[in-house]
Amino acid sequence: MKNKKTTFICLLVTGLSIIFMNAAIANKPDLKVKITAEISSIKVKHHGKNITIQRNQNPNNRIVEALSLTSRACPPHCIQPIKIKGVETIGELELLSYLKKVSNGASSILVIDTRSSAMAAQGTIPGSININGNRLIASRGANSIEIEEILTQQFGAQENSGTWNFKHAKTLVLYCYGIWCGQAPLTINALISLGYPKHKLKWYRGGMQAWESLGLTTVRTK
Repeated sequence: MKNKKTTFICLLVTGLSIIFMNAAIANKPDLKVKITAEISSIKVKHHGKNITIQRNQNPNNRIVEALSLTSRACPPHCIQPIKIKGVETIGELELLSYLKKVSNGASSILVIDTRSSAMAAQGTIPGSININGNRLIASRGANSIEIEEILTQQFGAQENSGTWNFKHAKTLVLYCYGIWCGQAPLTINALISLGYPKHKLKWYRGGMQAWESLGLTTVRTK
């Protein structure tokens, strides 16, 4: 009898715990600083780990010091045009959509941080991968073997007797620091010169500076 009573009490406590836990989740206050009126956050995968992208909830949050500077020498840090040779320019909401597609298993899309690995380690967008654009830009030392490896092994292009076939190539979403950064535009122009279809190239012009200015989640490894 005693054992039955003890079992009953344990089940009762467990049941009440579940009820209270579910109530707490249901009554959890929504984020005050949302992405849009309908979207509070999105979940993506970054190097196999689940990351939640949302805006910083601290009303006193500030952009990181490295991206708060307004006056960099031009050249090379010149204001970029709004479009690059017919390539679509996108904003944060479009980028978030691409990131969500990638996280849901879309293997035909890559979101690429074109900065150096050292810079990307200081803060990058969750769900993106880092490929230094210089590895694709001949004028910056890229060699044909390295370019071929990236195009075939990572971008899904096919090479046959010196001719590139981009039929099954991935859609690439590229970014760098921001509207004063030429790395992503140079990378895009290099890809176009190789024959990469313009409709498979997207440019997040705002880059890290715009992303940080909205308080959106970044991933740092340093």
